[in-house]
Amino acid sequence: MGIRSWFGRGDAEQQEEYVVPPAPTEKDVLASLNRVNAMLHDGNAPQVVIARVVAIARTISQTLPRLRSLGLGSDEGYAVVATATDYLPEAVAGYLRLPRDWADTRPIDGAKTALMILIDQLELLGATMDKIFDAANRADAQALVAHGRFLQERFGHDDGGPELTVGAP
Repeated sequence: MGIRSWFGRGDAEQQEEYVVPPAPTEKDVLASLNRVNAMLHDGNAPQVVIARVVAIARTISQTLPRLRSLGLGSDEGYAVVATATDYLPEAVAGYLRLPRDWADTRPIDGAKTALMILIDQLELLGATMDKIFDAANRADAQALVAHGRFLQERFGHDDGGPELTVGAP
């Protein structure tokens, strides 16, 4: 009898291991964004909400292919995936669970209605996704600048313009 048996863990439990679920794929992220879009239309969300969610979804969709440049395990990569699969759906669902007239007219946090609170949350998510998209593109933009400098040093001349000579002079 081992020490594990004292804590109620028998041999069968020892052999069962926790299996970590796989990380969401691009396909999973896009499917989540499609579900949010369907929630908005099914829940008769106001156009001001739909427009902000569409902008966030567009930025996420444009960022997804570029996440590799940020590093797959980066904080930015996590934020993009979590926004699409958790933060955005939860914010929209919380708002849509409320009766529309009540959510849009009754103050619930100081003078803010549920609609105002949702818009604030969407603005924050949108600004954050824009910053991450800029960061993802900045790596390639910097590589382009560095390559241009290399070409200028390699082939450029001090007299003001590049000169290309092919063959013998």
